[in-house]
Amino acid sequence: MKKKTTIYDIAKKLNLTAATVSRALNNNEKISENTRKLVQETALEMNYEQNTLARALKSGKSYNVGVIVPRMDSNFFASVIRGIEEELYPKGYHVIICQTHDQENLETGNINSLLNAQVDGILMSISNSKTKNQIFNSLSRKRVPLIFFDRKKDISGVSSVTIDDFNGAYEATKHLIEQGCKRIAHLSNDRSLEIFKNRYLGYKQAILDHGLELDESLVIETHSKVEEGRKTAKALLSMERPPDAIFSSSDFTALGAIQEIKAQGLKIPEDICVVGFSNEPFTRFMELSITSVDQSPIEMGRMTAQVFLEEVNNGKNVKMEKQIVLTPELIVRKSSLKKQ
Repeated sequence: MKKKTTIYDIAKKLNLTAATVSRALNNNEKISENTRKLVQETALEMNYEQNTLARALKSGKSYNVGVIVPRMDSNFFASVIRGIEEELYPKGYHVIICQTHDQENLETGNINSLLNAQVDGILMSISNSKTKNQIFNSLSRKRVPLIFFDRKKDISGVSSVTIDDFNGAYEATKHLIEQGCKRIAHLSNDRSLEIFKNRYLGYKQAILDHGLELDESLVIETHSKVEEGRKTAKALLSMERPPDAIFSSSDFTALGAIQEIKAQGLKIPEDICVVGFSNEPFTRFMELSITSVDQSPIEMGRMTAQVFLEEVNNGKNVKMEKQIVLTPELIVRKSSLKKQ
């Protein structure tokens, strides 16, 4: 039976100490990048297999981090995860990804499964505002760092990384008003979730600040799905006084709305302007490119991971709570641009 390669074998080959090799394999920043790279490449050549169980027992860490998102079929959440991974992988962490599909029972189940897997922390975007706080409090009792991103709950002692949803919605609505739109509909989502509540409030404030009538019949709560966007647009267009613009809290519902508007023979943006939220890749690649609010998802992921690293490496065990709010950017494209 072939003898397993040890850190001492690697150290001997490279004329380094075993401690230096160990630190390099664990991406310790006290070791130069060149030495880390050399050690890791040599370990690969020599078929070295790190004993993760021994490492975990020695350090008290599993080097696994749980990430919980409502769904993966969204470029936004995929990009946030990419940002998290880019920040955590060089530090030796592995990411376990779970989806909730906006279901409370799956959210609770995911948290329990990750706790059973002994993760060092959980980074999550909540699916449902109704999820009981007890499940989150259990993380605090077990001293497992919890960081919210994008969708959050206000829980004392829990950090979060979000964008300024109010301002993003305000700027989107203001842009439509500047294009000459006067009856602006808003496709909202579950407003018990803070992000959708703030997008509605930003829309509402822009309407009021510019002296337009706030018509609540133009505000429709729906789900972030293309078919829901079509259905909602159909209802809006059948009104006695249909809207001349739609601001959607989701790019997917904005896309569905565009499909229905076109199906009814109306022109975009001449007859009706459309703005979405999230800046999904399809918004810029369509023949009729869609104006949307960019949420800087990769930066959000990186910042979330950085907050986690600060908390997990907090040797003084001092309770940390950071509320980081990123600035959104309105990307103006064909779907709303009446005035050049």
